[in-house]
Amino acid sequence: MVQLLEAAARVFATTGYTAASTNAIAREAGVSPGTLYQFFPNKEAIAIELGSRLMHEMRQSYDEVLTPITPDTTPLEEVIAGTVDRFIEFNCRHPAFFALMHGPDIPGRIAEEHDALHTTLVARVETILAPFTPDAPPAAVTRTAQMCVGIYKAGLELILAHEGDEREAYVQELKGALVRYLEPLMGTS
Repeated sequence: MVQLLEAAARVFATTGYTAASTNAIAREAGVSPGTLYQFFPNKEAIAIELGSRLMHEMRQSYDEVLTPITPDTTPLEEVIAGTVDRFIEFNCRHPAFFALMHGPDIPGRIAEEHDALHTTLVARVETILAPFTPDAPPAAVTRTAQMCVGIYKAGLELILAHEGDEREAYVQELKGALVRYLEPLMGTS
């Protein structure tokens, strides 16, 4: 089954969910379509299993990276750099994650899990931002967290579209954009 999921990840990453087929996944895995069907009844089932595994791993990353910090001991730039680097590394290691989470025709169950993951991400970012903005109303902190996640997602798409030095340049641009956005809001400029 792992071989099939790894093959599916490669196919989804290169063609997207919509254009992928069970035949292409079986071919990539080096097995017959019949063998694939012994484990998964269709492409959607493969995507759901792969998406669930990747979302579980992403949640673990959230738990490790998105922890409350003390503004007096952790500079904003350090928080942003550590968080962005970890999530970029995850998405570069698992390009199928972006294809499955942001494709136009992803299965409903994946969309629901992604929405829950997004809600968790925003809540975790709020937890990080709150100590930096102790006087801000909760709605303002939520908006700021939503904007940070939106900026990150837009930057991620550009980062994944490039490689090497150009990719790293986009990573630095993303970090800079987040710092420039947050500094005035947090009074750290």
